[in-house]
Amino acid sequence: MDISRRGKTIQASPIRKFKPLADAAVARGLRVLFINIGDPDIPTPRPILDAVHEFDQEILSYGPAQGFLELRQAVAAYFGSYKIPLTEDNIIITTGGSEAVFFAFCAVADPGDEVIIPEPFYTNYNGFASLADIKIVPLTLKADDGFRLPPTAEFEARITPRTRAVVLCSPNNPTGTVYTPEELDRVGALVKKHNLFLIGDEVYKEFTYEGLVHKSILELSGLEDNVIVTDSVSKRFSSCGARIGAFVTRNERVLEAALRFAQARLCPPSIEQKAALAAYRMGIDFFKPIREEYERRRNVLFEGVSSIPGTLVLKPQGAFYMVVRLPIKDADHFVAWMLTEFELDGQTVMVAPGPGFYSTPGRGLDEVRMAYVLNEKDLREAVRVLRAGLEKYRKLFP
Repeated sequence: MDISRRGKTIQASPIRKFKPLADAAVARGLRVLFINIGDPDIPTPRPILDAVHEFDQEILSYGPAQGFLELRQAVAAYFGSYKIPLTEDNIIITTGGSEAVFFAFCAVADPGDEVIIPEPFYTNYNGFASLADIKIVPLTLKADDGFRLPPTAEFEARITPRTRAVVLCSPNNPTGTVYTPEELDRVGALVKKHNLFLIGDEVYKEFTYEGLVHKSILELSGLEDNVIVTDSVSKRFSSCGARIGAFVTRNERVLEAALRFAQARLCPPSIEQKAALAAYRMGIDFFKPIREEYERRRNVLFEGVSSIPGTLVLKPQGAFYMVVRLPIKDADHFVAWMLTEFELDGQTVMVAPGPGFYSTPGRGLDEVRMAYVLNEKDLREAVRVLRAGLEKYRKLFP
């Protein structure tokens, strides 16, 4: 017997596929500095943990497919804090932001249809597209241009009769770029002109630096039926394991479709929804010191990596990632080598290889993504170990 085409072709996560090598390194006694994955070391806020500990239902029964009403109301109020008017009926609670993206793909596209996504992009879009049996049409952005969105003509050159949507992530994972209002307006005009959907991954909206302000695609006028936003508590509240996200749109037909998907998987986790409710009730003032902490970490990692000979890196404007071009030929090989062959003072570093953040074959071979999710001391140590490892690697594999 054979397995499905999806099972054979779905991309292995570049963020997680080398985890067995990291586990083996730890088993050998090494300390691995993980800057490959967006899993922050900032403590989960106490109200979230208290809500879990205080959960006192005697029966852990099914909840509503669309999520608890009070949580949907809290999410609507959260968006309202940013002057984005929504009601609870515009929101479906999902099992993580990942499910929200998958629902969006399935709601707007049939098998064989296409979505345009600027690359590099969040690697799991590749996986979600495989599961939905749709095609990603990449639009390659360049570090030399600051990973900015290109002119409208470059988007239009990729539109075919099967194009159903454009997907934007801002602040961007993995580049850290924050799209300007002008960029968003241009894409908004494009999707309106061609009657497409615009899917926005906005899970990092709080993390913008140096005075930049995130603009949501929900703020674009005249696109009420075109826009879908996917959201999550994972990064916002340092709660990656809670697996609570949100699917947000004002398009009633899209909501109806997403609700049917939600009914098919029954309901999102109940205890974690109570925890998420406590999180949203903390208010947006909670984010100021968190944002300042990430900005300090960004500066440490950026300055450290920039000082390594042969690297090219742009200072991120938001999120907590950066794409780094290294003087290597094969990022996968380098990542594996660092975990299996190199150590400095009992330590090594794990980063995410670049090719998995692209859909275009051959892209990102000399790039890695780094996440500034560790404290400043550990980030400095990661740079020290990375510098030594890269120096040795280049001598062995010039």
